[in-house]
Amino acid sequence: MDRLANTVRPYAWGSATALPELLGTAPTGEPQAEMWMGAHPGAPSRIDRGTGPVSLAEVIDAAPETELGADTVRAFGPRLPFLLKLLAAGSPLSLQVHPDLTQAAAGFADEERRGVPIDAGHRNYKDANHKPELIVALTPFDGLCGFRHPAQTADLLEGLGVDDLKPYVDILRASPEEDALREVLTAVLGAEHHAIAGTVEHTAVAAGRLAAEGGPHADAYATCAGLAHHYPGDPGVLAAMLLNHVRLQPGEALFLGAGIPHAYLSGLGVELMANSDNVLRCGLTPKHVDVPELLRVVRFEAGDAGVLRPEETDGEEVYETPVDEFRLSRLVPAPGAAPHPLAARTPQILLCTAGTVELRDAEADSVAGAGAGAGTGTAAGAGGAGLTLAPGESAFVPAGERITVSGDGTLFRATVVA
Repeated sequence: MDRLANTVRPYAWGSATALPELLGTAPTGEPQAEMWMGAHPGAPSRIDRGTGPVSLAEVIDAAPETELGADTVRAFGPRLPFLLKLLAAGSPLSLQVHPDLTQAAAGFADEERRGVPIDAGHRNYKDANHKPELIVALTPFDGLCGFRHPAQTADLLEGLGVDDLKPYVDILRASPEEDALREVLTAVLGAEHHAIAGTVEHTAVAAGRLAAEGGPHADAYATCAGLAHHYPGDPGVLAAMLLNHVRLQPGEALFLGAGIPHAYLSGLGVELMANSDNVLRCGLTPKHVDVPELLRVVRFEAGDAGVLRPEETDGEEVYETPVDEFRLSRLVPAPGAAPHPLAARTPQILLCTAGTVELRDAEADSVAGAGAGAGTGTAAGAGGAGLTLAPGESAFVPAGERITVSGDGTLFRATVVA
């Protein structure tokens, strides 16, 4: 196993304090948004096997079957198929959706064929992969996820008393669900900027007033007013009114599949995703919004946000998702309990988020224990290689390596579905 040295990304929406508090470091005064753990080329983790630091991507490239296992290479090619992050949102992220695998492959091939530079601001598809993702709250965590039922949104908009919103209310009440959601989102994102900016301003003023007065929609109105404060005049403020507002408590999670509009608003969480950069933005951003492509990818289906809670499986709390690229579980070892064994035919990244956890090489400990039994004088379990992880520290475990976990902390385990 290898201790990881990871990069923190200073995106503007990041919190200046949440990651430093977890890591036990001094704030820099600048936003610290995401810490990446994995082999993504944008910021690969680094390891040191005695010859100096080297990127995890280079290590995997040199011996993919050794590091990833034959099953992973056969299913996903010679690359780590997931990316693990700590995400600290101090202000709202862009409203966005991700394509499915077929859409991503087709979109990437089309932009490659047309010669769109990979780093162009108007490029939609950075790679040919999909980007399902899972976010688990470490602190209370606010987000937007999936469409509200049109009738609920109609009530919400009507309650604002803004004349410019009446056409949207009428559509939401009169049209079938999919048609209503598509028509309103198309109208909002396709409107002339000067016209929609005034509507956003009037909506934000009304939402701020009603949020202060309280009532059944106070949280939704407060969210609207807050988004308008960060993104004045942005049509994404109105688009966000179509979505469910959800507040996760620590340990609760959201799974974001293809075509589901979403945005993270505030909080600290563990995020696990397929190894992709494909994002289509709906608003709340100064970046490019390709409305026609976005509307082709969005799934216009209403429903609850779908809060996930982990299920106990073989001593681990597992967050079940419908994808094979990743599997996330949480372990909270009981102090003084026997070490918990972890073994997988696939690679693992282990992240400590509270307390301390001890990782031991089970095979080396077994050899050491056998030696002690033969009279070598070595205490059982004393000879194995080990790592102690504190909050924010992580390790990469190659496929097939057997380890044990003990301690008094919280450990998240990211791996591939076997």
